Amino acid sequence: MRVRAMIRKESLQILRDPSSIAIAFIMPLVLLLLFGYGVSLDARHIRLALVVEQPDANTASLTGAFQQSEYFDPVGYRHINPAEKALMAHDVDGIVWLRSNFSDHLLAGGDAVIGVFVNGVDANQARITQGYIEGVWQAWLMSYARERGRELEVPVELEPRIWFNPAVRSRNFLVPGLIAVIMTLTGAMLTSMVVAREWERGTMEALMMTPIRVWEITLGKLLPYFMLGMGGMLMSVAMASWLFEVPLRGSFPVLVLASALYMLVALAMGLLISTVARSQFVAGQIALVATFLPAFILSGFIFQIGSMPEPVQAITHIVPARYFVAILQTLFMAGDIWPVLLANSGALLLIMLVLFGLARRKSRKRLD
Repeated sequence: MRVRAMIRKESLQILRDPSSIAIAFIMPLVLLLLFGYGVSLDARHIRLALVVEQPDANTASLTGAFQQSEYFDPVGYRHINPAEKALMAHDVDGIVWLRSNFSDHLLAGGDAVIGVFVNGVDANQARITQGYIEGVWQAWLMSYARERGRELEVPVELEPRIWFNPAVRSRNFLVPGLIAVIMTLTGAMLTSMVVAREWERGTMEALMMTPIRVWEITLGKLLPYFMLGMGGMLMSVAMASWLFEVPLRGSFPVLVLASALYMLVALAMGLLISTVARSQFVAGQIALVATFLPAFILSGFIFQIGSMPEPVQAITHIVPARYFVAILQTLFMAGDIWPVLLANSGALLLIMLVLFGLARRKSRKRLD
């Protein structure tokens, strides 16, 4: 009965407090829209300067290959100087330079060299642009050789197969990871701030004077926010599947169970923060630094963990979001891969027990 009364009290508090509803539903909605539509790691419509000093049939064929590519938005130039100025002014992202002797070398059977200049300010974009240019060049060479009844001698022939994300859409990678960040914010921040608010308003002292036990207070406070967080998760999954068309290849019940486990971890983090912070401002700042930033930077959500320095990779093992991001990306893009799911779920379970244990040790029914 006392737990039921606490749950009812917290549920009414949630309904009366618009900020809780905003953190649970409005903030995930905004973040999903921003990342789903505004953030993309895909390289499309790359502005490319095509410098053709001596136009002829061969140069027209090659420039046509760039124009037909979905990755480039080519702009024609007759001389290299204005193209270089356009690159320095960031009007184009790269240059392909076909010199006046291009066709002569090509027809003579020699090496027809083309010049390639790429803006290297964004290293990732530069590597992608260079790879796309080389791909168009190789495809055109093979087509050119076939038209003349020759075989292009290539020492190694590549046959790429892209697994799990054949469309190579960064949205399929980003949106599932964002769900982990959203649940971290919802669980940890809401829980830490709601307990701190009780101390600020003086209502915690009144609860301490009642016969209710500490675990009953904890359970009564956590259950409503657990349901609120799971509601935000279901909304996020629905947006990912229906609005952003991210495929869910794994089992939905498994997704719900894994999300429930991670929600308990996030609530445990918030509960632990609330034991040391009795101010909403302090609790919010600690939750932001200790939960949101690690979930955003060190979970593999955007930055690959394997590309980080080894000391940083070691730190990521204590970031719970790392394991949940791996679960989400596996369920959405690969399916029910049980070795991955069970290993990461086991890590989350261990972290949850440790966090709840620490919070229980620091939670005492006293005012000091």
